[in-house]
Amino acid sequence: MNQSKDKNFVNRKESKQLRKEILDILPIRLRGIFEQFPPEYVESVEEIRLRGERPLCVSMRNRDYYIDDNGVLLSQPASAYQVKKEDIEKAFHLLTDYSVYALEEEIRNGFITIKGGHRVGLSGRVVLNGPSIKTMKEISGLNIRISNQKLGVSDPIMGHLIQGPYQIYHTLIVSPPQCGKTTLLRDIIRNISNGMEVFDFKGLKVGVVDERSEICATYQGIPQNDVGIRTDILDACPKAEGIMMLIRSMSPQVIATDEVGKREDVHAVEEALHAGIKLLTTVHGSSLEEIRKRPYLKNILEMGVFERIILLSNLPKVGTVQSILDGSSQEPIFRYATARGREYSVG
Repeated sequence: MNQSKDKNFVNRKESKQLRKEILDILPIRLRGIFEQFPPEYVESVEEIRLRGERPLCVSMRNRDYYIDDNGVLLSQPASAYQVKKEDIEKAFHLLTDYSVYALEEEIRNGFITIKGGHRVGLSGRVVLNGPSIKTMKEISGLNIRISNQKLGVSDPIMGHLIQGPYQIYHTLIVSPPQCGKTTLLRDIIRNISNGMEVFDFKGLKVGVVDERSEICATYQGIPQNDVGIRTDILDACPKAEGIMMLIRSMSPQVIATDEVGKREDVHAVEEALHAGIKLLTTVHGSSLEEIRKRPYLKNILEMGVFERIILLSNLPKVGTVQSILDGSSQEPIFRYATARGREYSVG
């Protein structure tokens, strides 16, 4: 094939390869393909999708691309490498280090976190034990979600969230899916935990309930993401139970978690408020009007808990901080359009 005439071909430059911890869980054939992957796009890769008897796929910048046998990046799947059943089987064995039973809990939850904070989602046949999931077998697909922590993305907005040298505002992040809410949450946690000299902010003890291991990406007890020096983590713990555990045992000044919304979450939030703890959390939604339609989220808003509400958007690009609202008046204290020409974006 003459690559220079192939309109699907993406030119490559000298740069870097995928991270070693990703290559290490790929079988030899797939590893060889990714060792030839266009190096200038390595840092843009968000997901690698292995689906049995289907094209090898990567997600970059909210778009799907395909890869052929020689590591060439394609916009269409026709010439892409077809992932074989044995590719997935070998990758799964490498992922579990040939010890499936040691990772039973992770498999039951549908994902495994590896060194570096990368998360591998699983699809296949679900085995039930009564109404509960017992395990997964006949793994047919792997979704390797590559961890790319973006340090400093919250720096431009921290001045709106800090109340004084030893205090922050209760803060809620509202975001549509895939708009960077967890990325922003993680960096806010880091700044709150470490402190920020520029604001004479000394730093606070932060307790994180990381139910889906997305915030801290804990691997063998160690967070793979930088979440600050004063941060304590409950990994893979249900939010409501985790909030109560932190209140009882870790004396946090701030509790951070992702995606509240259930009845038990609201009760735990109330307990944290009674204990004088500041809250930092997120919800999925494109606007306040949308999240008010969900009963328990509506209750949280009507409680008047949140003093700052950050609205994320995918316009003009993914991860844009569209506005920050004062929680009481729900009037904007920051708007994207009036940010003196600066683009505040998580993406």
